[in-house]
Amino acid sequence: MSNNYFQFKQFTVQQEHCAMKVTTDACLFGSIIAADIYHPSFAFYKILDIGAGTGLLSLMVAQKNNQVIIDAVEIDEQAANQCVHNFQASPWNDRLHIYHSSIQEFQSITKYNFIISNPPFFNNDLKSDDIKRNIALHSAELSLEELLQAIKINLSDDGRFAILLPYHRIEYFESLCLKEKFYVEQKILMKQTPHHNYFRSILLFSQKKQSIKNNDLIIKDEFNDYTTEFKNLLKDYYLHL
Repeated sequence: MSNNYFQFKQFTVQQEHCAMKVTTDACLFGSIIAADIYHPSFAFYKILDIGAGTGLLSLMVAQKNNQVIIDAVEIDEQAANQCVHNFQASPWNDRLHIYHSSIQEFQSITKYNFIISNPPFFNNDLKSDDIKRNIALHSAELSLEELLQAIKINLSDDGRFAILLPYHRIEYFESLCLKEKFYVEQKILMKQTPHHNYFRSILLFSQKKQSIKNNDLIIKDEFNDYTTEFKNLLKDYYLHL
């Protein structure tokens, strides 16, 4: 997935100017959130995408949900410009808006029903010499604490949010959320194959305590073929599924 573009069934993601390219785990995250948000009776639903990058998540959600309006925030100028291009070239350009800003400085006059984020997460890991990639991969520009405060500021009173994180950061982030009275409603743990350890987690939060739905998501089976669940999640997006 390191090409200059990634072709989906209904849109194209140009990515040559973005440090972070389209990834399989991000695609799975987008498809799960798009399906979770889907509700044909919604007359209006506003979503915030924090750290939009190429705009992948916003595009996937917009494809599934024709009732949503999405504001995407991206700190890197070149990535934001690339996101503008991807949004404008999509069939849903009238419902997608990009803001070149840090989320700490972003100001909205309205609150959001749902917030999504695939944040920089390699906190304290060895950094590369590529400054743009550092910003995209590491939490120096946006810590999980700052991300959570931004969510708190921008989320509506009955709003929900979802985040994609490395598996080893789940416990820490959940502890931060509990302090702010955000509660896990669904936890999806991702593996490359049945024999690999968990490497990513998709967490959905609400502002009400409830029973937690726990699920495993395996990308490939023991024969190195995509699992049925993977195919079902991405069949509306991937060209060859």
